[in-house]
Order: sequence, then structure tokens, then C-alpha cells
Amino acid sequence: MKYDVTVIGSGPGGYVAAIRCAQLGLKTALIERYPTLGGTCLNVGCIPSKALLDSSEHYHNAKEKFELHGIQLKELKVDMKQMIQRKREVVDQTVKGLDFLMKKNKIDVIEGHGTFEDAHTIKVTKSDGATEKLETDKVIIATGSKPIVPDAFNYDKTRVITSTEALELPEVPKRMVVIGGGVIGLELGSVYARLGTEVEVVEYMDRLIPGMDADMGKELMRALKKLGMKFHLKHQVNTVKATKKAVKVEVQKRDSEETFTLDADYCLVAIGRKPYTAELGLDKAGVQTDEK
Repeated sequence: MKYDVTVIGSGPGGYVAAIRCAQLGLKTALIERYPTLGGTCLNVGCIPSKALLDSSEHYHNAKEKFELHGIQLKELKVDMKQMIQRKREVVDQTVKGLDFLMKKNKIDVIEGHGTFEDAHTIKVTKSDGATEKLETDKVIIATGSKPIVPDAFNYDKTRVITSTEALELPEVPKRMVVIGGGVIGLELGSVYARLGTEVEVVEYMDRLIPGMDADMGKELMRALKKLGMKFHLKHQVNTVKATKKAVKVEVQKRDSEETFTLDADYCLVAIGRKPYTAELGLDKAGVQTDEK
């Protein structure tokens, strides 16, 4: 099949680009390796995290503020199964909207992993191993990113988790350690703090959200401390060790040999993300890459 434009990746960058190309009259294909459109943002990122954030806000307000307004509740508790189900419904509704937009704009959606054979030929490998080739004049690479997890953290997706697994926890943890004081770790940490989890954040830099305005970081820390969250700034994590029911996180003070251990039910690793470029065959398309 020959296309004017082929977009690899259906996240907010990819699907919007595909729609605009189609609106401009270009024959457009969209390649997505996962069964649902939307990428990280719609499936395991922005949308589901905001759904849980909203739910946790409702619980926190009921617990902390309703009585002040003369509203008394007996046996207030979190039904985590229902909270996760509601989150999934929000995601499903959003994804269905994308499916509609693809059909409306006559975009060919192809499920599979796209790899460059050359600058104008893409091989798509389906989940069953079958392949097909697309000829295209232009290609838009919008494959997004994935969490960075050092080997020393022993990522097992059960006790040592990333944001992806943090959106599907079967229970409200008693204790959680968050590695990384950026926007992802703090957002999800605050969700569980509102639900009653003791959350401790370890950040290597001397302030929260170090890539953003310093005053914002101070105000954010003040707000999160009111939720009971604790912070270890200018600290690094050396190792994370997990058992079936718990984790031990070895923390070291920066510029010091002083270490201590944090015990928790879960360890959320949120130290950043890296480009999702594995097995794209960028070199065959003439694209040069560096270590980043």
C-alpha cells in the first residue's frame, strides 16, 4: 500500500498529526503497536492518572472537610476495585473517541510494530508474527517514551513499579517510597497520600520539580506536606530489594557516606523517561541518534 504520510505512534503527537494530514487531503496511515490508540497519555499516563487524582480528591474531601459542612459519614472507606474500574471506563471512553476520529478522517490504522527498511519503506510486524510493508513519501515518528529504571532498582512490576503499574494497584498501600521528585512521582504519590498511604519521596536534587520554577517547587512541597508526604532531598537511591510483600530501599545522603533504609509495600520509580526508539531501524532511514 502506498501512502503520502505514515505516522508511527498514536499518542497525542501521532494521532493529532495523522488527523491534520488527512484533513489536508493526504492519504494517511497510522501504525500503533498496542491494541488501543492514544499512547501513554491516554492509556497509562495523563488521563488515567487524572481520573485517580479526581477520585482521591473526592475521598480526601469527604474525610477532611465534609464534617465541617455538617455532613457526617459512617464507615468511610476506599473501594480500590471500583476506583480502578471507574478509571478504566474513563480511558475506554476516550480511546473510543479516537477510534471514531480515525474513521471520520479516513485514516488507515495498522496494528503492529513499525520498522524502517529504508526512508520510504516501513515493515509492520503484527502480534501473530505476520508482516506487511508500506510505501510512503513522508514519515512522522511519534513513538513517545518509556520510564527509565536502572538495573539496581530490580524492577519487577509487582513491588518495584513505574507509573504504569501504579495506576493498577489492587490495594491502598500502607507505605510507599517514590524515587524522583518530578511531576509524575509527585502526582501519583499525592493520589495515594490522599487515600491514606504514608508516602516518602527521595529526590537527588535540592528541591522538588527541579526542572521547573523554584518558587513553584516550594509551594508544591508545602501543599504535599499537608497531605502527610515526607521528603528526602539531596539523597540518592543505591538499591531497591523486593520480596513478595514488601520492598527495602537503601538511600544515601548526597556527598556523604551516610545511608539508611526505607521499608514500604511498594517502590514507585519515577526518575524520568527515555525515547521509545528500540527496533525502529532509524539508521536505515538515515536518522542518526546519540546516547539520549
